[in-house]
Amino acid sequence: MTDAALDRRRLESVKVAVGITFATNGLAYAGWLARAPAVREDLGLSSAGLGLLLLCISVAAIATIPLAGPLVQRFGPARAVLLGSMSVVFGLVGMAGGTLTGSVPLAGAGLVLLGMGNSTWDVAMNVEGADVERRLGRTLMPRFHAGFSLGTVAGAGVSAAAAAAGVAVSTQLFLTAILAAVVMILTVRRFLPHTPVTAEQRSTGRVRDAWREPRTLLIGVIMLGFGFTEGAANDWLAIGLVDGYHATETIGAIGFGFFVTAMTLARLFGGHAIERWGRVTVLRGTAASALLGLLLVVSGISVPFVLLGALLWGAGASLGFPIGMSAAADDPLRAAIRVSVAGSIGYGAFLAGPPLIGLLAEHLGVLRALLVVLVAIGLGLAASGAARPLALGRPAEDEPATRP
Repeated sequence: MTDAALDRRRLESVKVAVGITFATNGLAYAGWLARAPAVREDLGLSSAGLGLLLLCISVAAIATIPLAGPLVQRFGPARAVLLGSMSVVFGLVGMAGGTLTGSVPLAGAGLVLLGMGNSTWDVAMNVEGADVERRLGRTLMPRFHAGFSLGTVAGAGVSAAAAAAGVAVSTQLFLTAILAAVVMILTVRRFLPHTPVTAEQRSTGRVRDAWREPRTLLIGVIMLGFGFTEGAANDWLAIGLVDGYHATETIGAIGFGFFVTAMTLARLFGGHAIERWGRVTVLRGTAASALLGLLLVVSGISVPFVLLGALLWGAGASLGFPIGMSAAADDPLRAAIRVSVAGSIGYGAFLAGPPLIGLLAEHLGVLRALLVVLVAIGLGLAASGAARPLALGRPAEDEPATRP
């Protein structure tokens, strides 16, 4: 077997490892979030109290993302993923201990570790995924993010089964922590070897410099717009069906299922579209799909139109984040820093989105409040040109239709 064949075989193995990493991240994240009602009950909190507690993970995640880039750049994605995943593991253990003993401070500390670890884990696995994507010459990032989506579906399924079987949430969290720890310790060993950057390279790839790069900031705006579009549906689509259309909770869950299914399928097969038409064209097409889906959801016509809208909305929200991650990582020497900066902007959507829509819903109703997503879609669409691949260190004049 030739050296080239061996290298490609090794890269295919790394690709599988990255996919497992994304899926495990989704499983660990959704495994506790799906049992939020049980967490609330065990801690004796009101819904408002739980909302304040959940701010621990959001604030910790946003604060840590800018630090994750330098960490990945210095120690490599494998060590950064291991560090981040172990922080998530200890966070799950803290959450388990908090729910077992009824200690809100312990649960809050666990959520802080979850937020910090998840940000580091997220940036590092995206940097590794972009590196594999670039070396193989194929568009893989949407599939990696589909792995995350499938992990969240699996986590939600495990949570539903555990709740139905009467398994305590603390027990489930302990078991999830053990599973995540074992899987990630074994998986990161298959990552690509890290080549330390020189002092000169570090000096040209500083965080403060990336914050001054218009392209990096615009990529962050793409991720912000599409992230808000995705997060709004995650948090409010089912509620919109129940409150706006007087549907049952079952129909609300089905509507959310339509959205998640469409998003996952679009991520699984979206790479082919990106290779054929390029990042910018695909971003603009998905923005149009999200816009049409949103308008159907808020139209007030009937539930079947909402379900169709959920499919279009899910497909439309699916590719903004993975395309943004690939675009931020175009230059391998500055990938970690740029991913962390763009991610800092993008993840602001998940911090600001839920309370903003909730506040508007109090005064306007859920369906009208969801119209704020139009602004997010517009932002992602307006900034879409920044996703053009870099060529020779500069944005390409014409985007290739075949490779990221």
